Amino acid sequence: MHTIERPAAKGPGALRPATAAWFPGFGPSATTATGAAARPAPLRLVCLPYAGGTPSVYRNWAAHLGDDVQVVPVLLPGRGLRVREAPYTDMGALVTDLTDALVEHELADGYALFGHSMGALLAYEVARELRDRGLPEPAHLFVSGSKAPHLYGDRSDHTLSDADLRQLVRDLGGLGADDTIGGSYLERRLPVLRADLTVCETYRWAPRSPLSCPMTAFSATRDPIAPAREMETWRVHTRGSLLRHHVEGDHFFLNGASRPYLLREIRAELARHLARRLDRPL
Repeated sequence: MHTIERPAAKGPGALRPATAAWFPGFGPSATTATGAAARPAPLRLVCLPYAGGTPSVYRNWAAHLGDDVQVVPVLLPGRGLRVREAPYTDMGALVTDLTDALVEHELADGYALFGHSMGALLAYEVARELRDRGLPEPAHLFVSGSKAPHLYGDRSDHTLSDADLRQLVRDLGGLGADDTIGGSYLERRLPVLRADLTVCETYRWAPRSPLSCPMTAFSATRDPIAPAREMETWRVHTRGSLLRHHVEGDHFFLNGASRPYLLREIRAELARHLARRLDRPL
């Protein structure tokens, strides 16, 4: 896939990334896990990664969410097929370009959003941007491992030395069971991780009216980044309902033993939405 290089700090004359690059595997040529052509689904779940993360985080999610939900992972610059592109360091520019891509690929209708950590904050801002453009809000917004937007601004991890940044990821459980393999992977990802952390830690919430869509927030027992009390404050950001789930695990619980529970709850909530929308029994 062709990619476009652009400056790290986006200005008025900066090159824009090709929008197809945001959604690898999505489109007319998409296939299912068995190699068959993917049929259009009544609902798309757009999935946004955590800082330094890739679409592989959401590998096999489609198999757990049912045939009526199409999983659309987002690939951010600086990783995978977009490794030659400089990662974003500013939330505003990232939200604008990702929203443009969603609109161009007709993903701004009949959709839900899921984001973990940085992905949750990004999902929230994208939902607000779509609403402000007069487009539909998501059918549901799932936020995971992220305190509420108005609480951001209290960390400066992007300024840590490489050694301290490695230790932070290790302490949060981001290297997995095999520290050697995880450490080698992290070493290649440090520049992207630092850029993503800059996006989050220089972000400042701007007061606007709450969203109207229902939300579900997932927190974990051993997550110092997003404890349950800070996840609860997402409630002020929607006029709809907020469901709360507190699961066993560390900051990266979506990759651990609580993953099946997470997927069951997402599937159940999306099934309820589809039943109302398609006027069919659960």
